[in-house]
Amino acid sequence: MKGNSMLAKGRFLPLFVWVAGLLIVWEALSWVLLNVVHTPLAQSKLPYVHELVATLFQYAGTLLKEGAATFGNAAIGFLLGAAAGVLLAVLMSVSKTIEQLTFPYAVASQMIPILGLAPIIYGIVRDEQISRIIISGYITFFPVSLNMLRGLRSVNLSALELMHSYAAKPWAVYWKLRLPAALPGLFSGLKIAAPLAVTGAILVELMGAQHGIGVIMLRNLYYGPSHTYMFWSTILVGAFLGMASYGLMSLIERLVAPWQPEFRPKGGSR
Repeated sequence: MKGNSMLAKGRFLPLFVWVAGLLIVWEALSWVLLNVVHTPLAQSKLPYVHELVATLFQYAGTLLKEGAATFGNAAIGFLLGAAAGVLLAVLMSVSKTIEQLTFPYAVASQMIPILGLAPIIYGIVRDEQISRIIISGYITFFPVSLNMLRGLRSVNLSALELMHSYAAKPWAVYWKLRLPAALPGLFSGLKIAAPLAVTGAILVELMGAQHGIGVIMLRNLYYGPSHTYMFWSTILVGAFLGMASYGLMSLIERLVAPWQPEFRPKGGSR
């Protein structure tokens, strides 16, 4: 226990130093802009950190409520998009014809800018919740399917030949060999897509939704300098939601696929 505690301190100490240094530099630059350079609207461009922290505590209830609305809808869209991505990856790995028929369109779908697609979806659906779910799922779908397909095809050929020599059924090959081999690739896609799903949900909220962290962000942007700290607070909450979604995926990966080299003690031995 003592060794683990020391290890944890050693891992988190550099992060703590970086974060503390960044906050000190931020606070100093904010003071310079306001009192030395006399930049117009200095607090709108780089507000004081301590004032931001005070605003976060003062409006914690509102930020938590609206942040939960954003995170909940992004999570639903993320799960649906991930399920669709996994299903398509499995189908493409089974059939070359399905891959040739679907993969080019999946790639082409990613050429559509989300900034242009979000208002179109919102205009068609006219429901903020469904729109957020659709956009979050759309963003999640492609990175998950691409990384999952790569993982399914990363199986060691000797292991595959061994399964075939035992006359293993196709479902057994997938369940016992291909799917476990694909888990690292799957989680790579999930970790990429999770913060993007939150961003997609916030983007839809900027189009005129009633609830969500993006709604507060837009309203406080309209109010101008008098609501600078609240506007920056919504940005920090949005960033926190993205980081939390990435951290959650990393935690689940550690629990589901603990055999990966980066999770082993001393970087290699089991």
